[in-house]
Amino acid sequence: MTNQQDKLSEIAHCAWRIRRYAVRMGEVQGQGYVGQALGYADVLAVAYGHALSFRPDDPQWDGRDRFLLSHGHYAIAFYAALIEAGIVPESELETYGSDDSRLPMSGMATYTPGMEMSGGSLGQGLPIGVGMALGLRTRGNPAFVYNSMSDGELDEGSTWEAAMAASHHGLSNLICIVDVNNQQADGPSSKVLGFEPLADKWASFGWHVQRVDGNHLPAVLRAFDTARQLPDAKPRVILCDTLMGKGVPFLEAREKNHFIRVDQPEWQQALDWLDANRP
Repeated sequence: MTNQQDKLSEIAHCAWRIRRYAVRMGEVQGQGYVGQALGYADVLAVAYGHALSFRPDDPQWDGRDRFLLSHGHYAIAFYAALIEAGIVPESELETYGSDDSRLPMSGMATYTPGMEMSGGSLGQGLPIGVGMALGLRTRGNPAFVYNSMSDGELDEGSTWEAAMAASHHGLSNLICIVDVNNQQADGPSSKVLGFEPLADKWASFGWHVQRVDGNHLPAVLRAFDTARQLPDAKPRVILCDTLMGKGVPFLEAREKNHFIRVDQPEWQQALDWLDANRP
């Protein structure tokens, strides 16, 4: 029990630092997809602080687990995780979104170490993940492929074609993580195109499905462990219900959090909120 509590405490601190890094990067440009970063920090903390196999000093190590950021506009959250993981130095945080930076505002694999794909054209990550998982299995490489995507990508036909293909090929080395925050550029995701009953839909495509509170660390930790340890030859999906702006009350309360612009003093207020609630 003590070891489990220590692990959760360690991951909670990791999530706190990821949120802090994301807010600091948002302040550099005065805007950004900070709401997603705050909401998704717990998932990324479990991924990079617990589940994934990687080498910080060798991002191209062949034995690494592949983490695909299909929703490329979440790059600010991903960079925060890469900084926390030691893959990108914290000193580069101040270059976020600037000319010649390795941290552009949307994820680009040609720029950033640890970035497996250039995301942003939503619905592309899962098809790429299927190909990667097939390739790894063919080569006898035991690494996992994680595809991280948004609920907005559920609108894309390519997502469901890839889901069907993954099941057909029995890709047990493929784990899809869906951030269900019910918000996209055009409004609430469920109103743009209704996607419920989401768990039943993925199950009907032949996937092992878990749905968890994506801001409850014990649940997220269990879901990742379960997905990795299942004996059946099925692809696995973790549906993570998250709250945009999590950890900063005045951002949580915003009706629209897809792209955040705040007044200059509010960046410090956001950091103050996080610091006051440091785990």
